Amino acid sequence: MSGVTARTLRHYDDIGLLAPAHVGTNGYRYYEDAQLLRLQQILVLRELGLGLAEIAEAVDSEPDTLAALKRQHVRLIGERNRLTRMADTVAHTIAELEGKTDMTVKINRPENLFEGFDHTQFDDEARERWPEEFEQSQRNTATMTSEDVERMQRELTAAMIRMAEFMAAGTPVGDLAVQAEIHLQYQGICRMWTPNRDAYKCLGQMYVDNERFKANYEEIAEGLAEYQRDAMVVYADERLGE
Repeated sequence: MSGVTARTLRHYDDIGLLAPAHVGTNGYRYYEDAQLLRLQQILVLRELGLGLAEIAEAVDSEPDTLAALKRQHVRLIGERNRLTRMADTVAHTIAELEGKTDMTVKINRPENLFEGFDHTQFDDEARERWPEEFEQSQRNTATMTSEDVERMQRELTAAMIRMAEFMAAGTPVGDLAVQAEIHLQYQGICRMWTPNRDAYKCLGQMYVDNERFKANYEEIAEGLAEYQRDAMVVYADERLGE
């Protein structure tokens, strides 16, 4: 079932890493669910590059099998993301060598893309979709000075540039670093209003659909609006409620 040879199982038994549930009078080793779960943990940690002594220590230090599997799952997700980034880098290199694409993403680095931007053009739509949140946003922005607005616009522009750098590096939108950046951006939005899952997805789609917003993203890097939207969808699905 596991692909582990009988010889390896005997070795694991000899060193105290994986003992069978019991041994028959004929010398056969019998393994039950508990042993299969322990073997799964062993194989996962082997794939992550740990030695047998380290594996024994790790498995024995966590008697709660479910907690151990959750911890290993987090490590596997991290390893998957690392390998995905490596694979994307190699794929880009291959495409470049084959002459199929320009591997360099050109990133413009303006200080403030939103100077003179008229946000009131979205008021009617926002009031209709999210009336309570709209009123909350209006109350919050009413107290902002022109310096506050300028600072917020510069912060937003800087955040867009950081996302462009992730995109240029071929980083998947579900990567922990990308999602950490999205979390910071979401917290910034929450200073104005608190979007739920659907509202946050709609906001991301607006960055793609609205010509003015998309033009600002495209001014930094081509395809950035779609990259931003896709990262926001991942964040919304994983971290926001209805």
